[in-house]
Amino acid sequence: MKPVFKLATAAALALALAPYDASAQKVTLNVATAGDQNMVDYIKDYLGPMFEKSNANVTVKAVGTGPGDAGSQKIAEKLDAQKSQASWDVDVAVVHQKMAGDMVKAGLLAPYTKDIASGKLTTSESSKNALGANVQGYVIPMFQSQTAIAYNPALVKNPPKTYADIEAWSKANPKQFGYNGIKGGMSGVSFVVGWVYANAPNPEQLTNGPYDAKVAANWDPALAKLKEFNKTATITPGNAGTLDMLNRGEIAMGPVWVDMFYSWIADGKLPPTTKLSLIGPGMPGQPMYYVIPAKAANMDAAKKFVELATSPAVQAEGIVKKFNWYPGIDAQHVKSQLDDATWNKLFVDVTPADLQSKGKSFPIKEYFDDILQSYEKKVMN
Repeated sequence: MKPVFKLATAAALALALAPYDASAQKVTLNVATAGDQNMVDYIKDYLGPMFEKSNANVTVKAVGTGPGDAGSQKIAEKLDAQKSQASWDVDVAVVHQKMAGDMVKAGLLAPYTKDIASGKLTTSESSKNALGANVQGYVIPMFQSQTAIAYNPALVKNPPKTYADIEAWSKANPKQFGYNGIKGGMSGVSFVVGWVYANAPNPEQLTNGPYDAKVAANWDPALAKLKEFNKTATITPGNAGTLDMLNRGEIAMGPVWVDMFYSWIADGKLPPTTKLSLIGPGMPGQPMYYVIPAKAANMDAAKKFVELATSPAVQAEGIVKKFNWYPGIDAQHVKSQLDDATWNKLFVDVTPADLQSKGKSFPIKEYFDDILQSYEKKVMN
């Protein structure tokens, strides 16, 4: 959701995460993170120095493996390649939701959350379920990222509250609603998935299972309606492209990542009057997870690091204030650490109640793939 950087090569990753020599007095805590450059910077410039200050014998080394699921895949592949070794040279990892379940099933992760204080502070569904996979005990969300509809209130007097409202509004205001399809970023993917949830029968099965390949045929009416909707919509060039077109007045409304939205507001790249609405029946968001490899060379230090990273104070200062993300632990544990202005800024348009009732998870992996393939075949063609 921020500017991307190049994927690390396998050779560079291996070099960056050189194993710690157990005979040395000092500990090098290797933290590998998927995601954009801001993820690496957060650990290198904020979390790492904070942890080192209270743990004088530890040096935190952060390495990025690249944006998107490919970055998480690199971490999984590295751990899998070391399975036969007594210890592994990744101590903490930050991975996407889609990969976490596979890593648990493959035995690559340690069930660590019971051993740290902050493990008791997260009860969200995403801390237990990752696209249909049981990850309880193995993950704590670093943050909760959510999509919502951004709109210009000068042009949208009565903002839509549901997908049906958006459909009607776009028909009456052609080319004023913009989203980036499924190729240009996950805000568009989220909009498409939410459309299927809103228009397909039994949407709960898509998130809870069981998987049935025949279910995809039930989406044909919803996808036909989406293809017709696209005739009145504007397809934007990406997550940032939607925000940029909003800023220039080329569109009046579109789905965005909430953290990107507030960062653009803070940077003066979007008018401060622009507002957000989380429409019903809901739109998906996704966390990134802190995980600890099953054979981390520095297991105790790894647990202490995640405990710090997921503490209420750090979640408030680092996650909410610095990056405009929703906290990974339950919001009520973070509220007391925040001033009213910060809390109200993040939760004024999209309230905790909105997140509870309309913040959806993405479908289980098989349905997720089916939705994207169906969009390509039945909406884009």
